[in-house]
Amino acid sequence: MEQLFEIIHEDDDLLVVNKPAGLVCHPTKGDVYSSLISRARLHVGPNILPHLINRLDRETSGVVLVAKNPDAAKSLGKIWELRLAQKEYWAIVHGSVAAERDTITAPLGRDPDSKVAIKDRVVTEGAAARTDFTVRTHFTREEGQFTWLQVIPHTGRKHQIRIHLAHIGHPIVGDKLYGGDEDLYLALVEDRLTPEQRRRLILPHHALHARNVTFVWRGREFSFHAEPEPWFHDFLGTIMEAKMEARL
Repeated sequence: MEQLFEIIHEDDDLLVVNKPAGLVCHPTKGDVYSSLISRARLHVGPNILPHLINRLDRETSGVVLVAKNPDAAKSLGKIWELRLAQKEYWAIVHGSVAAERDTITAPLGRDPDSKVAIKDRVVTEGAAARTDFTVRTHFTREEGQFTWLQVIPHTGRKHQIRIHLAHIGHPIVGDKLYGGDEDLYLALVEDRLTPEQRRRLILPHHALHARNVTFVWRGREFSFHAEPEPWFHDFLGTIMEAKMEARL
């Protein structure tokens, strides 16, 4: 049987998984392996109705919480609704980000000029959004200059991190929707990406990973951590290894 997902934590109330890049959270079409929630149903069995507490974009990997009963779903959902969960992401972006740390507060709303119905952008009268970032390191490869960022979103707007980083001139590597050519996204969903388009994207998925989630629930602090997939590690190469060793 195909592996459903990497399990980070599981108890009677909660399942925490490391969602792989390329997997949608909710079913659109396809078999029982085609979405995270359908895989969760397979894992917990027919007597449990799982409920996703947080969601990630199709191409974003990382920590996702799945409640295993209505009480857990309600109480955990409230934590997310009140923005009481602290979330940390890793992103690799194009270019050399000048500020070592900064806050982006550009408001977000629908992009009426886009052919893609789900695409948003920075709009003056949009919903308030705040994203903090810190540079972990700058590096250069044959494909160009890049920056590895730690990103902390304080609001949970759709595509918030991706839009904000593109807005300051540093789109996420591999982002098919906000990387400058939205036809790459249309080609992805229509399953017509060419080898040349894949080469331009550099990476098989966009380089955004939900690395850590921390929150207080039922009087206890919970913190769940997930490592990015091998292709993310490989793109950083020895830089990531050196950073990890420096923390030991």
